[in-house]
Amino acid sequence: MTHALIVFAHPCSESLSSTLHKVVVEALTARGWTIDDLDLYAENFSPVLTERERRGYHQEPTNIEPVRAYVERLRAAEALILVFPVWNFGYPAILKGFFDRVFLPGVSFKLIDGKVRPNLQNIKKLAAVTTYGGTRLRALMAGDPPRRLVKRHLRYVCHQSAVMNYLALYDMNRAVTEDHKRFISKVKASMQTF
Repeated sequence: MTHALIVFAHPCSESLSSTLHKVVVEALTARGWTIDDLDLYAENFSPVLTERERRGYHQEPTNIEPVRAYVERLRAAEALILVFPVWNFGYPAILKGFFDRVFLPGVSFKLIDGKVRPNLQNIKKLAAVTTYGGTRLRALMAGDPPRRLVKRHLRYVCHQSAVMNYLALYDMNRAVTEDHKRFISKVKASMQTF
């Protein structure tokens, strides 16, 4: 049985992201996985890295104190699944703040002789479920930062053999109900075999 931390970042309950979040939770629960469902907005997560946190950023192990509960949830997980919309070719601010405040030295990485070494050895599965307003071409022309950050940076700090899945619906600005349904089915099928 796998234990997953699902990190959800969208403020609106009627959004497609909210539907995708529910699909992910239901599909993994149906497989017998245990779920820690972290809804950043519902939990009022503060994305602001304070001056005090920044000054103590490299002071392990006390650097985790302001976000200890979130660090413990991340360390307890074997799978990390992110569900978020892409806004302005990036993460929603609340999700970026989660990475800034929780993915700390000694948590997601270790600094050894000035070099970053992966430290989330407990994460053996990593997935992102996301939507983009623009087309794939437009995202590529901008470098598609969320895709690159998940597939390169986040993947790097996880276990070296971690399974990775990036599921994206592009061109939401022109998507119709059928596009949504197809993507929801794709996400459900992916989570059933992830």
